[in-house]
Amino acid sequence: MNEKLTAYQYLLKEKLAGDKNRELIALLKDLKLAGRQVSKELNTGALTGSLGDNTGSKNTHGEKVKKLDLIANDLFIKSLENGGNCAGIVSEENEKILIFNNPNSKNANYLVLIDPLDGSSNIDVNVPVGTIFSVLKKPKTSKKISVKDFLQEGKKQVAAGYIIYGSSTIYVLTVGKGVDAFTLDPHVNEFYVSQTNIQIPEKARMYSVNQGNFFEFPLALQEYIRWCEQKDPKTGRPYSLRYVGSMVADLHRSLFKGGLFIYSQAKNAPEGKLRLMYECNPMAYIIEQAGGLATDGRKSILTIKPKSIHQKSPIFIGSSEMVKLVDKYLKSKLFS
Repeated sequence: MNEKLTAYQYLLKEKLAGDKNRELIALLKDLKLAGRQVSKELNTGALTGSLGDNTGSKNTHGEKVKKLDLIANDLFIKSLENGGNCAGIVSEENEKILIFNNPNSKNANYLVLIDPLDGSSNIDVNVPVGTIFSVLKKPKTSKKISVKDFLQEGKKQVAAGYIIYGSSTIYVLTVGKGVDAFTLDPHVNEFYVSQTNIQIPEKARMYSVNQGNFFEFPLALQEYIRWCEQKDPKTGRPYSLRYVGSMVADLHRSLFKGGLFIYSQAKNAPEGKLRLMYECNPMAYIIEQAGGLATDGRKSILTIKPKSIHQKSPIFIGSSEMVKLVDKYLKSKLFS
């Protein structure tokens, strides 16, 4: 019988061996702990009255806030603060950075940026949702943490991951040495290794996009989508459109089966809608570590120099050959 390793044991043994990595492993354990708690809240939400909108409440982006958005946010904040391995965080649900000033946390070496509950508009209909997080090293020159300490390019991430809450709860992680997945065993409330060194297929016959925004998209993207819809047996077209409306759910499928996820700029969203620091960057790091690509249509997501913690960006992410082709359309002067 094969040995079944927990996420903690696997990281300690395979990916983050050595004393210098103990703080990062502990931080990832704090995130995992909160993820288990969020999974439980989601599973019992209909019974405890935690489904639905938080009446009259909107986040810093003007979006309606679900009750479980706030619950998840509080759980991650408390776990990171109590763990003492995180100096400060940026959350989608908080307008400003949150600095931990307790004796343990103020000496921590890491910063976390997080979307506590991605796709939360789907909660009430039991569609998969998720948590997305990015981990950065706190600059050594910083005596007092400020916003600029968080404004690092995506390529400087030391870890990134997501937790998808669906038919099972799966924790997908990269520490810059490939991508691994861990599945929650609800009987013992522990994450165990389920897939290692995941590789995204180079191409596929699926794409994810909000088709309702078609006529808001740039002409070049409209042409690419039309190309996907055309019948051509040689290239396996038409492609299948699969769109959940939860970035975690759509990209989790693409990671294992291949595909392209599109969230473009549009007439009604000239900068795109997804947030660079805690949605695009961590997902780009994961997908690129699995052999895929992620761009904003012009350049790699991971090379964008952020100007604000809640900055938005278009994103084209997934199988490498598919990203290259859509980028070719977007850069073509024929559609400019």
